Amino acid sequence: MTSAGGRMRTWTAALTPFQITGTLLALLLGALAVYPLALVVIRPFFTGGRLDLAPVRDMLAQPDLVTLLWHTAVVVGASGVAAMVIGSGLAWLNERTDARMGLLTDVVPLVPFLLPPIAGAIGWSLLASERSGYLNLALRPLLGIEGARGPIDIHSWYGIIFVYTIYQVPYVFMIVSAGLRNTDPAMEEQSRTSGAGPFRTLRRVSLPAVRPSLGAAALLMVWTGFGLFSIPAILAPQAGLDILSVRVVQLLSFTYPPETGVAVSLNLVVMLVVTFVWYAQTRMLRSSRNAGIGGKGARPRPIRLGRSRTPIRALIVAYLALTSILPLGGLALVSLTGYWSNSVDWTRLNLDAVVRTLTDTVTQEALVNSLMLGVAGATVGVLAAAVVSVLVRRSGRGTGMLVDAAIKFPPTLSHLVIAVGFVLAFSGAPFHLGGTLWILLLAYVSLHMPQATTASDAAISQVAPELTDASRVSGAGQARTFRRVTLPLMAPGLLAGWALLFVTIAGDISASAILAGTGNEVVGFRILEVFANGDYAMLGAISIMLTLATSLVVLPVTWYARRRGRGGSSPFPGAHP
Repeated sequence: MTSAGGRMRTWTAALTPFQITGTLLALLLGALAVYPLALVVIRPFFTGGRLDLAPVRDMLAQPDLVTLLWHTAVVVGASGVAAMVIGSGLAWLNERTDARMGLLTDVVPLVPFLLPPIAGAIGWSLLASERSGYLNLALRPLLGIEGARGPIDIHSWYGIIFVYTIYQVPYVFMIVSAGLRNTDPAMEEQSRTSGAGPFRTLRRVSLPAVRPSLGAAALLMVWTGFGLFSIPAILAPQAGLDILSVRVVQLLSFTYPPETGVAVSLNLVVMLVVTFVWYAQTRMLRSSRNAGIGGKGARPRPIRLGRSRTPIRALIVAYLALTSILPLGGLALVSLTGYWSNSVDWTRLNLDAVVRTLTDTVTQEALVNSLMLGVAGATVGVLAAAVVSVLVRRSGRGTGMLVDAAIKFPPTLSHLVIAVGFVLAFSGAPFHLGGTLWILLLAYVSLHMPQATTASDAAISQVAPELTDASRVSGAGQARTFRRVTLPLMAPGLLAGWALLFVTIAGDISASAILAGTGNEVVGFRILEVFANGDYAMLGAISIMLTLATSLVVLPVTWYARRRGRGGSSPFPGAHP
């Protein structure tokens, strides 16, 4: 008894204010994720106080279950692999070679991400619909194609994988870019000095050094790939593809009574996949022994591509045109014409839809609310994620993984399911948050905390332990070490995570469809209203306005993240960038 009491007193004495604050914060975030989910998920599986597995049996009895899972796996898997290759390649070219073109190459992969997925999907439908897509109308005479079809069909396997890919690339690009900026380039310099070529150095040194970032990007792509609803809802039906996220929404919103149990059971399949990827990423973070941020600043010497630089730069510009300018151009064209048809009368272009959108008070309120929620949610989420990541890294294996799982796993279920849980949990007594911006902020933080913690996990994994150890040996407490050493060194990765959260929250549609309304209008809900009314012109104008507004926020953050990553401000006096 005495020894147990002594151990308890020793453990209690070892607790610091930082650890207590971090633990309480982690518990709060875990409760925020688990409590609403439990209200909506547990009920269908309990009848009369007893466990009822009927929803699972109903899910397994669906005749097209195998087709549904196969289609989803192919689309998410193929787009994930393609995005990993493209995003990592663009990050490496931008961070390690002389192909960089300043802010242009910082922004090129991010522009599609600034456009809400539903608007992007509609933009590509406007462009590449087999019959009346603007791009097909332009290509048929040039290619000598007769008839009213082709040559491109966005409503196909390759079309939906392509659109998925361009929405996944920004996750990879931002996380891997931050990882490359955080990595000490001395090992790469030594490899090239020893005679290794640039691609061998990339394979043997650079990629292993950013393994935590690659793992974080893979986990984010799994989350977003399985959770995307707008893109498959617009493109998949005409392609004859069954996608899991669309089926879940149909079970919840277009079936009476809602088949919540079957929808949750389908999401359990997603949770199994996420569990595997999360476990692999956790093992990768724990076993990573590659170069991180050291005590000396070093600026990498760009690899000279020689004659290859011009064609590579041309490919980067072509990527910008293909993934960003074209869909934005399609939305702009339909907003200027006022309607979508298989011909364009250039003499009748006008700004009526733009003026109507700018003067619409509901749209103005929605835009302001979304930007405010984006800034607030991203700031709260990233700062909380940074504290939790440090806590998880220092805690025991079992405790750390339990905290990590409590925060990350609930949002793997459909955001629509969790949004219903937030209505049940916070709309009535004692909170009475229904119809307010507060319920949206809580939901956004909870739903997107996995992205924030994944980005912060990758950032903290690249901070060399000797730096924080040196700070503590010098007499600094954990809170001061976190504020003066850890947080500044994590800044590039955290800023990348902030930008991801800001854009995702500002353009959120899934949770907004349930939690927003006339009293707390946001852009996602407004886009759904306009889309339901078939007003493509106004939808295009709103999407372009949101893209411009988010760009004005994300671009300065991207510039500052690069400046910090290049050593523009060091937490150590006398350190040279």
